[in-house]
Amino acid sequence: MTSFAIVGHLARTNGDFSLNDLPGAGRMDVLCRCVNTSLFLSHDLRRDVECSLVLLGEPKAPKTVLFRGNGLCSLSPDERSAGALIKKALSIPCGSEFREAAPGVFVRNGGLERLLAEQAFAVLDENGTDIRTVQAMPGAFLLSDHQNFTEAEEALIKDASRYSVGPACLHADHTITVLSNEIDRRKKGWK
Repeated sequence: MTSFAIVGHLARTNGDFSLNDLPGAGRMDVLCRCVNTSLFLSHDLRRDVECSLVLLGEPKAPKTVLFRGNGLCSLSPDERSAGALIKKALSIPCGSEFREAAPGVFVRNGGLERLLAEQAFAVLDENGTDIRTVQAMPGAFLLSDHQNFTEAEEALIKDASRYSVGPACLHADHTITVLSNEIDRRKKGWK
């Protein structure tokens, strides 16, 4: 199982946003692209992938929305589809445990600190070790949205391994694409 977690620093934490203005919902468009990139293959889904969105925007932060590839039924490869599922998840009451909002989509209160307590994540960072030189591929990866990690977040991840997917700084969804390709290559024994 591969897990991706993306911190959405401004992403709305209720379902009160328009699917016609995902950028205006705290750059929800960035998170929707990350969901799609982490889960989609051509004509199929990556059933062995989970994607967590840590939402830190107004009005009820923090919340975490989880997409599980092995349970998804209604996700299409466009931003609005992912946005609609996030909107639906944020519209239902939730507590400290994940509650299913749609097949394969879950929501709970809580953010990065709790997620890190539950699973060890490697941080994807343009200044990290080249992922192609790593012998044992980590199973969970943490990224930030269009903003850098805050000082408080950096304190939480200070001891995490840091990996880079190449010499250029990429968008979060592009980083997931490159990393997924590296994972695929290793699974098939390609060099």
